[in-house]
Parts: sequence; structure tokens; C-alpha cells
Amino acid sequence: MNMDLNEIAVFLKVVETGSFVKAAGQLGMPKSTVSAKVSALEKRLGVTLITRTTRRLHISEAGRAYYKQALAGLTQIQAAEQHLTATQREPQGALKITAPIELGSVVLPAAVAAMRKRYPGVNLELILRDDTVDLVAEGVDLAIRAGELRDSSLIAKKLGAVYFAAVASPKYLKAAGVLRSPKDLENHVCLQFPPLGLDEWQLSSSRGRQVVCLNRQLVVGDLNMIKNLTTAAMGVALLPMFFCAGELKSERLVRVLPEWRTEVRPVHFVYPAQKFVAPKTAAFIEVATDLIRSVL
Repeated sequence: MNMDLNEIAVFLKVVETGSFVKAAGQLGMPKSTVSAKVSALEKRLGVTLITRTTRRLHISEAGRAYYKQALAGLTQIQAAEQHLTATQREPQGALKITAPIELGSVVLPAAVAAMRKRYPGVNLELILRDDTVDLVAEGVDLAIRAGELRDSSLIAKKLGAVYFAAVASPKYLKAAGVLRSPKDLENHVCLQFPPLGLDEWQLSSSRGRQVVCLNRQLVVGDLNMIKNLTTAAMGVALLPMFFCAGELKSERLVRVLPEWRTEVRPVHFVYPAQKFVAPKTAAFIEVATDLIRSVL
């Protein structure tokens, strides 16, 4: 049989509107053309799909079954065309990305530079905030998030994992002494970051878990300030490894108690669930993934 998708589309519209006249109006064609196409479809199939009366239409049992299956098939065809069209388009337009402040400030610069070089038609807006942004409500295309994901309506792609570990400056350690176990931290000045705990630090290793009691000598709510104070030999701090990689490499900071760390938290790209990812979003994920993984 020579299938005519136009005939099928017209039939679906007649069933959907319940009227040849309404279907003709929505399709922008004469009522006679609509009627002719439905008649041609019935003739080709050898089945009465619609019984016409002066007052109303009656969809036959065969017509209802055909409508259901034809609608699903046509929807898939339309979706395939939309997907193909989307993937053929050059990424362009505004792309809003959000990330936690410290994480974003470290992992995004190289990715943004690469994206701008490869796709100059994409205009980037970076939103660095530590609270959880409602992506749909605030019109954000893509987020980088650390920690377990609770919103099942989001699509996630894992980038890596982060954790905090104890670091100090060589100058501080020379004056204050070497740390051999987590309990030794209780006799040192600990630069405390409130989200990690004000009364204790919880550290883990292959040997188990230990709780370190803290004395609140120096509490700072900003990781940049904590890093600067630690580099200035003010005490021992828990810092994300990605956040102090440069200082560790230059040996301005050294990792102490290298077996011990906080819990490992996964890092993901997340974006609202949708049938097809916009070219601009897909392009940034492609460009940025390996660059971000190399930092984490």
C-alpha cells in the first residue's frame, strides 16, 4: 500500500476536533478536501473509520483503534524530525549555567574559554551560588552540583567526586609539630568552615571513622579566606582538594593525615528532563566534561 501521511494527519485532526469543519479550519484547507482525504484513507484501508450524519460524527471501533496507533506513530515521526533538526543546528543563543561558588570558580574558567572559542554564537551567563537553584523556575539551562541528587525530575551526568582533607603550611607544621592521627587535631588551631561542623569534624579512612572535637578558636565562613589563612600559617584546615591544588603543587600547603578525608561527594552536570537537549546545552557538556574531570 502507498501510505499517505497527509491523509493520516487529516484523519487524526478530524477525530481530535470531532468535526470536519473544525479540522478544516485548523488545517487551513477546504472542508471538501478534508472529507476527500478521509474517504481516500478509508478506501485504501478498506475500512469505515468515520460514519457521517447531519448532526455528528461516529468513530467506528476500527477507527478508534487506528486513531490510537496512528497518533503514536505520527508523534514518533514528528519527534524524530524535531530531534534531527535540533542536532543539525549550530549552537547559539543564551546559555545560563549555575554552580557552587568555589567549585564553579575553579572548574568553569577553562570550560568557558573553550566554549567561547568553539561556539562564539553562544552567550554564557554564569550564576555562582551555594544555594540550590530551581532550574525551571529561574530559567537555568545547566547546573553543576556536588552531593547526592534528590530531584528525580533532573537528568544527571557524573563528572567526578570531591572531598575535603586536612592541609597546613610547612611553616605552621614546623612550629606546631607533626600530626600523626586525627585526634592530634584537637591540640592544634583548626580553621573551621561552618558547613563542615562547628563542634566536630568527621573524618574517614580505610581504617574506619573518627570524630575530632573542635574548640572554635577560628571560625570562618568563606573558603577563600580559610585558604589564605592556612597559607599564612594560621592553623590546619579542611579544604577541597580541587580548591587548593595549586598551593599543594607549589608546596605552600601540604596535606596532613593523608589517609583521612571527609565523605566523598559526587559531582554532576544536571539539567531539566526533556526529550531533546538543546544544541547549546549539549555542546557545553561535550566541551566541558573532560576539562572539568581533569580538575576534580
